[in-house]
Amino acid sequence: DKGAGPMSKILIVAEHLDGKLTSSTARCVTCARELKAESIDVLVLAADASGVAVEAAKIDGVSRVLTVSRAENAHALAAVLAPQIAAAAKTGYSHVLAPSTTFGKDVLPRVAALLGVAQVSDVSAVEGSHAFKRPIYAGNAIITVQAPADQILVATVRTASYAAAASGSATATVEAISLDVALPGHTRFVELSQGKSDRPDLQSAARVVSGGRALGSSENFAIIYALADKLGAAVGASRAAVDAGYVPSDLQVGQTGKIIAPELYMAIGISGAIQHLTGIKDAGTIVAINKDAEAPIFEVADFGLVGDLFTLIPELTNALG
Repeated sequence: DKGAGPMSKILIVAEHLDGKLTSSTARCVTCARELKAESIDVLVLAADASGVAVEAAKIDGVSRVLTVSRAENAHALAAVLAPQIAAAAKTGYSHVLAPSTTFGKDVLPRVAALLGVAQVSDVSAVEGSHAFKRPIYAGNAIITVQAPADQILVATVRTASYAAAASGSATATVEAISLDVALPGHTRFVELSQGKSDRPDLQSAARVVSGGRALGSSENFAIIYALADKLGAAVGASRAAVDAGYVPSDLQVGQTGKIIAPELYMAIGISGAIQHLTGIKDAGTIVAINKDAEAPIFEVADFGLVGDLFTLIPELTNALG
């Protein structure tokens, strides 16, 4: 069994933006270390991979950083990256991992298809070299998946389930590789439209303040932003608040939004549908404020406050000085 312990060699596809490695890559390393592999290599694809490679080389547990610097890799286009990742995977790797973020969900299924294997998605726990746990039914159940051990294992890692591996003391070797791969020209980059904010990024913030349908309007969401700023927190929202047009969709937390695991999560005026709870179940401390004492959110909250958010939130914000 080539995937059992020492014989396994893992390739992690690095996620980066604007020349910076994202924390999701280090979270994948934590998952990979549980596989007790012989080696963990990180693959960086970019127009100039050198800067990102230096960051990746500092992550504890990384053996080597492989770089592919080509102009075509300036933007993370799945159609362009996938053939290169598949080619790299065939150079002796037993496992290929990427984060279960928008990036990983976009590129890795193509890699699996090119390698002719089925992908294991949303790995939340490692049970063995080819056995994993993953959530199904909006997180209501956990299934154990057993993958064939005689082929390359391609999997996305649920980033909320793993802390980022420490960085700084390690110095992995960085190696430029050349892959003889014909790249498709039918997909091209037009533009990246990103919400610009001075607040922390919702996906990786340590603190998140979320508002729900009970806020009633986009104007009323101002009290959520004010509290978040006092706490140095990112702002999130329930699907109901997004659907009602109070906030843009990139703030949505939950099954069809962002799956997050902040140290502190404040749910304000959010009833707590299962689809929302699945997005926050790995949070450290959950605080709920809702005037309905029967709201499901209180079942998962560490601290609950029953009352009118329009009275309580300004009071709380003022109390924070």
